[in-house]
Amino acid sequence: MNKLLYLLLLICCPPAVASLFCYTCVFPAVSPLDCIRFPLRCPPGQLCLSSRAVGQKGDFQVVLYEKSCVLPSLCGVRGEKFALGLNFTFTNQCCSTHLCNTAAAPPPPPLWTALLLPLLALR
Repeated sequence: MNKLLYLLLLICCPPAVASLFCYTCVFPAVSPLDCIRFPLRCPPGQLCLSSRAVGQKGDFQVVLYEKSCVLPSLCGVRGEKFALGLNFTFTNQCCSTHLCNTAAAPPPPPLWTALLLPLLALR
């Protein structure tokens, strides 16, 4: 009898889905800067998102980073958007633990930057 009562309670009153806390950006950040982020409680059923978008027009390239909460259907999505006169290719990555969408390490600067900086310091 106890098992039947437990089963009925489980069916009638499903356990509450705990909400995640994820970082969200005040506004998207341009590489190599990280966004100004703060923790936010996501709606139930959403995951933490880290999105990277690379915009390119000729030799000019800009990288944007964004963090937020997102529906699972948008995880792992890659695509293209046209904005601000640039073609952006974006990639969404999700994770499912509290504050797991921390900043990814920016890529190392190009070699010419490392060679040019000491020369500028001599002036």
